[in-house]
Amino acid sequence: MCAPGKANDIPLASGDLFQSTTRCAIEIIRPNFKFWAGQDFETISPPLQKLELSSKVVELRCHESSVMSSSDRQGPMERIVFLERNTFRVNFRPPHFPHEWVDFGETSPNQIVERARSATILICNKLPLGESELSPLRDLKLIAVAATGTDNIDRTYCRSRGIAVCNTRNYAEHSLPEHVLALILALRRNLFRYRTDVRQGEWQRATQFTLIDHPIHDLYGSKAGIIGYGALGKAVARLTQAVGMKVLISERKGAQRIRDGRLSFSEVLQQSDVITLHCPLTEDTRNLIAEEEFQMMKRGAMLINTARGGLVNEAALAHALRSNFIAGAAVDVLSKEPPRDGNILLELDVPNLIVTPHIAWASREAMQTLADQLVDNLEAFVQGTPRNLVT
Repeated sequence: MCAPGKANDIPLASGDLFQSTTRCAIEIIRPNFKFWAGQDFETISPPLQKLELSSKVVELRCHESSVMSSSDRQGPMERIVFLERNTFRVNFRPPHFPHEWVDFGETSPNQIVERARSATILICNKLPLGESELSPLRDLKLIAVAATGTDNIDRTYCRSRGIAVCNTRNYAEHSLPEHVLALILALRRNLFRYRTDVRQGEWQRATQFTLIDHPIHDLYGSKAGIIGYGALGKAVARLTQAVGMKVLISERKGAQRIRDGRLSFSEVLQQSDVITLHCPLTEDTRNLIAEEEFQMMKRGAMLINTARGGLVNEAALAHALRSNFIAGAAVDVLSKEPPRDGNILLELDVPNLIVTPHIAWASREAMQTLADQLVDNLEAFVQGTPRNLVT
């Protein structure tokens, strides 16, 4: 398989000369021809020397596809539109059913309808898909989300229209927990403060062989409170237990009954040295951690959020850090991403806050797992056995 050739949103002009004999999946607006598996370009009669290209194609998908007459193909031709391809730095294998696949590197909300109008299958990641975006898409049958969270999609409207929505799951079961552990270690051992000290020459001026100006704490014997005990929460529990931490599993906030093996939400807040969030963002979990919750936590506790920005009231977190209600925090997510208009946490100049740009999920291995699972989801849907449905 050769690497895709991206056009980065530069339209490919109609009538561009296509001289390669590589098998490529692009859209052809020549009568009676569509791409499909079978033969190389040079074997087609008459040879295709010049192709009229759609002005909206932004990537040449170089995979094992070629051209056959539309009258010869078996089954309906699905039109797949991927609106946010640049998020992923891995290959997506071609699905095993008749299809056209069009990639857009990036798409703004006001471009969604124009680009997806004729799609039968729409692939998205974080773009908002509400009734105003979806109602003009009369051919749409499936939204395949290249992520686990689906809070950006109006699932109620999708159900009313009979549009299936599926997501990808557990692809980051190693990547995200490892990121969580790295953040915990960085905070508990004050790595960033010591890095700054060395850069500023503090160690060089030290009167002893060492520099111990900031507290360092072991993970061993400390308590990790896990709020959200799905696949990722369980994976984080395994990693933290492996380094000797005691795991406290939180019951849902406000629950009347405490399940076996869990503690109440307030008990986990009060007892944990590290609290890590792994729950979805819903109306029930929005601002799950706010001023009242920070007041419950130990003064030496730390908060880790790699789930959704809206789970934490960011103003309350900033206040808790400034006021030393907690010892530190690390977040991989913000309430609005990317934070083009700024964010209170980005303006906060404190040494005990780490902000990473939503990358906990993004190891190359996790991305490839996501890509493979997403195509599996497409094939299952077309075969009539849909999987990972959230509608």
